[in-house]
Amino acid sequence: MTLKQLNATKKITSFHPPQRTLMGPGPTEIHPRVLTTMSQPAIGYLDPVFVEMMEELKSLLRYVYQTDNALTFPVSGPGSVGMEYCFVNMVAPGTKVIVCRNGVFGGRMLENVERCGGTAVMVEDDWGKPVDPQKVEDAFNKNSDAKILAFVHAETSTGAQSDAKALAQIAHKHGALVIMDAVTSLAGTPVRVDDWGIDAIYSASQKCLSCTPGLSPVSFSERVVEHVRARKDKIHSWFMDMNLLLGYWGATTRTLSPHCAHQLALRAARGAPPHQGRRPRGLLGATSPPSPGAEGGLEAMGLKFRVAEAYQLPQMNAVGCPDGVDEELVRKTLLNEFSIEIGAGLGPLKGKIWRFGLMGYSCRPDNVMLCLSALGSVLMDLGLPIKVGEAEAAAHQAYAALHAADAQHARKKIATAA
Repeated sequence: MTLKQLNATKKITSFHPPQRTLMGPGPTEIHPRVLTTMSQPAIGYLDPVFVEMMEELKSLLRYVYQTDNALTFPVSGPGSVGMEYCFVNMVAPGTKVIVCRNGVFGGRMLENVERCGGTAVMVEDDWGKPVDPQKVEDAFNKNSDAKILAFVHAETSTGAQSDAKALAQIAHKHGALVIMDAVTSLAGTPVRVDDWGIDAIYSASQKCLSCTPGLSPVSFSERVVEHVRARKDKIHSWFMDMNLLLGYWGATTRTLSPHCAHQLALRAARGAPPHQGRRPRGLLGATSPPSPGAEGGLEAMGLKFRVAEAYQLPQMNAVGCPDGVDEELVRKTLLNEFSIEIGAGLGPLKGKIWRFGLMGYSCRPDNVMLCLSALGSVLMDLGLPIKVGEAEAAAHQAYAALHAADAQHARKKIATAA
């Protein structure tokens, strides 16, 4: 070791991350059960106990994906690795793929097609709008040789959700396979792989699953398995070669998976009490007017939602920044003074929107109330006509309405059972 290297190591101190309230588009706050699991002793991936845990994990992932696909497992890496896993196995050089782009992540699908040597046919929609099924239909009519349709179910860059079932039906009508990005939708909004006919799907552990980053749950239909086995060329990735994996993770085997990092944590995440579906439509619902004609919450702050209500993601809300407000200054102030993280806009929306995430364990009333209060304080300091406490009051009323609806549902259930 040189003197320079030695001096550099002496400057390294222990790293203690600050306590943040994560209200951005990801990662989410990690569920305490996951943190507890991560502190448990390590075991070898040849250990019979680990193999048994993997079988349970496969079943849990099938449940959350609502599928019977045998080939359902977590790939080591973020959601981008899950995306690449799908494309590198399914797209051979010359394969024509219809790619839907209505935000950043549709563009990343295009990158994958091109890097695999495929030919991309683009279906473009405005950022903040869902994928238009008619445009997809038109694209197939003009490209009868297209073999794959790729789209993002919940576009994280805009907060818009597309009709996955309708898009998959169009693809299957034209004899094509379907790749769907469920990075932000899985465990946040309904994902029904079998009912919708999704052939290949990928997600990420650090979003609505409230797990540590580093795993991408994927699932493949038998149609995809047959498609990959029929390829004459060699898959352009050793690590992601599905043909090599099939010997490890088949429908009847109980042998180990080569992708074992953080699997215990992911299993704990799927065993944790779910938070998805128990939000009053995310920040939108928690801050929407409590009665017709009333203004509340984010709307009372002068903020407008980027996406039409019919297509809004409850777990990721994009709102426009008021004219004359420095959106980066607002985010930095929330982080530095309140230790709250929210997301910025990407691509053409950079500097124009904020992205608020309510995913998994981050979606708790205390987090929502803190974020609303802090945001109102920051905007008021910047001169916006914010009424103190109005957003919080609207949120309280929304939660009260939710609890009342739950209680009424419980009473009806008891009465029916009696």
